[in-house]
Amino acid sequence: MNDYFNVHLPEDQIRAISSIGLAHLGDGVYELLVRTWLCAHGRATGRGLHRAAVELVKAPAQAERAERILPLLTEEELAVYKRGRNAHVHTIPHSASRSDYLKATALECLLGDLYLRGRRERINELFAVMMEEEQDAS
Repeated sequence: MNDYFNVHLPEDQIRAISSIGLAHLGDGVYELLVRTWLCAHGRATGRGLHRAAVELVKAPAQAERAERILPLLTEEELAVYKRGRNAHVHTIPHSASRSDYLKATALECLLGDLYLRGRRERINELFAVMMEEEQDAS
């Protein structure tokens, strides 16, 4: 049986996944991190929890958090980020600018890539930086 909580794919298999595919996976990784963070910090319950999660996962919020971690990325991570930013997206939500949506897609692509490489510690390091201002507001 495969352990999809601890997956680690080989380089060539990850490279074969489209940037949109990596972003799709990274979106789920980011959503899980945000939901976990909200629960762990007792930020809300019920409907408030959902609203808080939605605010943090919207493209403008993700774009802002992507800007926070850009200086920390390695060359390889930056290449994956740029790959996601250059993805050919066809539909952009009304709540986001094209620029914010592409940054959010880039962040999700990076998270998807790191997840498939089994780089949970690195994901946690970057997520901690993304959430620093939120932590300070608690």
